[in-house]
Amino acid sequence: MTLTQLAQRLDLSVTTVSRALAGYSDVAEATRQRVRAEAARVGYRPNLLARRLQSGRANTFGIVLPTAPGQFDDPFFMRLLGALGPALAEKEMDLLVSCAAPWGPEMRSYRNLVEGRRIDGMFLARTARDDPRVAYLLDERIPFVIHGRCNETRPHAYVDTDGQTACRQATERLIGFGHRRIGLINAPESYNFACHRQAGWREAMIAAGLATDATRGAEPNEENGFRLMRSLLGKAEPPTAVLCTTDRLAVGALLAINQAGFKPGVDVSVIGYDNLPVAEYTDPPLTTFEQPIDQAARHMVAMLLALIDGADPAPLKAVLPARLIVRQSDGPAPNHPNAGGLR
Repeated sequence: MTLTQLAQRLDLSVTTVSRALAGYSDVAEATRQRVRAEAARVGYRPNLLARRLQSGRANTFGIVLPTAPGQFDDPFFMRLLGALGPALAEKEMDLLVSCAAPWGPEMRSYRNLVEGRRIDGMFLARTARDDPRVAYLLDERIPFVIHGRCNETRPHAYVDTDGQTACRQATERLIGFGHRRIGLINAPESYNFACHRQAGWREAMIAAGLATDATRGAEPNEENGFRLMRSLLGKAEPPTAVLCTTDRLAVGALLAINQAGFKPGVDVSVIGYDNLPVAEYTDPPLTTFEQPIDQAARHMVAMLLALIDGADPAPLKAVLPARLIVRQSDGPAPNHPNAGGLR
């Protein structure tokens, strides 16, 4: 059914029906309710193309995923997309997804989307401490919301998970189990999330009077988790527990521990971060922290819509708590009574 046909059924002008459906206050409330009720009864849906042409908006938000050429394999990004999509669909908005290697190709993708006027706003993920994407979008006055934080001092909207508190709690948990040699396998410190998570680990270690020299860092994938865990196991006094700042790193670490002849959760405890689906199926199942991705996505969509309508970005910020998911990959230190393992 067209807008004209709906207007004829209601014996109203096309303009009145259009403005009633759009919620304009110059249409009487009773008329708005009657128009919406009839539209719902007959299954009328507005012509989105016409609406876009009228408003000058694309009704589309963009996101560029920082991935290596030919790869789209980071489960965290898949979870974020899976949460953003339904949240946008509820608002009759579209999500344009692009992939590009950081940082040069990625910036070209941003310029193509912005200068081609293909999007009304942007979502950003996995921020760097000094992030050129954030600076570019601020300079271009493009509305955006980031998942994460960065060092940019100009007001901007963001939603993040409190990785610092989570990693401090994880380390305190391991200390409570009697571990004194607790390593950290981290992402590069150029990523802001890596700095927050390392800070939480350091806070707990220093508060307990423990050494903070058992750290390794690399791009957060399984291969690097395996390699860095092998390096830690090769120390003269290897750690009896390891905190991995992503589950992908933890998956590799678990394999390295197993291949070295030790039992994860008994000889070497491991805690991850992200609660990816694979965490339930590792050997043993991985203790980890879950990010509230669905809640974060709803916040991000609401913030970006507010920015589109002219809201001040300064108060648009949220830091959400992570939730500990206890499984079998961590436990008492091997030098505790009735515990075997590394001595």
